[in-house]
Amino acid sequence: MSDDTTIRTLTTLIVDDEPLAVERLQVICAGIDHIEVKGTASDGASALRLVEALKPDLVLLDMTMPEMDGLTVAAALGKLENSPAVIFVTAHDNFAVEAFDLEAIDYVLKPVTAERLQRAIGRALDRRRSGAGGGESWLREFWVPHRSELKRIPTADVWRIDAERDYVRLHVGDHSFLMLQTIAGLEAKLDPDEFIRVHRSTILKRGEITGLRHEGMGVWCAEMDHCEPIRIGRTYLARVKSMAGR
Repeated sequence: MSDDTTIRTLTTLIVDDEPLAVERLQVICAGIDHIEVKGTASDGASALRLVEALKPDLVLLDMTMPEMDGLTVAAALGKLENSPAVIFVTAHDNFAVEAFDLEAIDYVLKPVTAERLQRAIGRALDRRRSGAGGGESWLREFWVPHRSELKRIPTADVWRIDAERDYVRLHVGDHSFLMLQTIAGLEAKLDPDEFIRVHRSTILKRGEITGLRHEGMGVWCAEMDHCEPIRIGRTYLARVKSMAGR
């Protein structure tokens, strides 16, 4: 699943327990470039067996199925050495957070339109191409729950990230978005040349830090145009001060 051909064309498995839904997806996929449907499954267990046999690049996965639902299937797929990309296709709009936590490419609501599915597949192709060059691959975009879809936010647009228990809050301009992710897990995915952790609950974009200020008694703060100075945790102080060659 890593040669040039599969980068241009995504072999695909459709998983849905409704025959009409499967048929509709097959018809739509037939009209979309870069997609080759290799098989279909009507339940989660069959889907996992077919993934093992066919090794598809992409799975169009129904969220609600008997016995083994889509979330359970996606979690199992994520443990595979070469796991396929997943696009959830569902009639329900209340699973977006869980879908993102499983690193789904997209979350498409039924009834599926050709235009909406094509956008989702385009994202899968972009993800595939971005990972095909080898080397270090840092996170370049976030997909956050927004109403009934997942909203794409380039990492370049985020200037601050705050921890809120099991979530992180992404600050983009004057807006913020909540995402299910630990700050430690997210830090490991971000390019350290672009982002720096300044506190156990705060990550800042390096380019947005305008200065470092000593408040006395060993307390330092990072200055930014967007907000009040942000206190730097003692654990992170040496790393932050190295930005200024100190």
